Amino acid sequence: MENCIDLEAGVKIKAGLGYDLHRLVPGRKLIIGGVSLPSETGCLAHSDGDVLVHSLIDALLGAGGLGDIGQRFPDSDPAYKDIPSLELLRRVMIEVRAAGLTVINTDSVVILEKPRLGPFFQPMRANLAPLLGIEPAHIGLKAKTGEGLGEIGSGQAVACWTVALLGYGG
Repeated sequence: MENCIDLEAGVKIKAGLGYDLHRLVPGRKLIIGGVSLPSETGCLAHSDGDVLVHSLIDALLGAGGLGDIGQRFPDSDPAYKDIPSLELLRRVMIEVRAAGLTVINTDSVVILEKPRLGPFFQPMRANLAPLLGIEPAHIGLKAKTGEGLGEIGSGQAVACWTVALLGYGG
């Protein structure tokens, strides 16, 4: 299988699950996977509100037993006001590597009514792959809608779930 990585003998794996949700409001850019998307609304957040990167960070930290995004980058700290989420991911990857962990692959699903995300997956992978230290093919991205139900379905919010698989040892 072309998306598989052969693990060396003795390499162990850890999995982490991340989730993020943001309210959508006028006057903010909608940034997902480090890509600014065409939208009349964006995420209400202390940082740039990138739900994909935030859920990815939580999945990485969770797999490594390294806490969560709120502990690392509290929204009460002015140093993180409007910070690009890709910068937060860069900092987290320093910690992940220092813990002796290597990213094997990630898989995310973004739940958003509009815009359609498929055309933006390639640039999102291009933003994430160098930071994660993996090939773009090892970054799973999917998009779903809320089918008109709830806050997401009515276009008031966006959410993302991510699973990250990390290797260590060997």
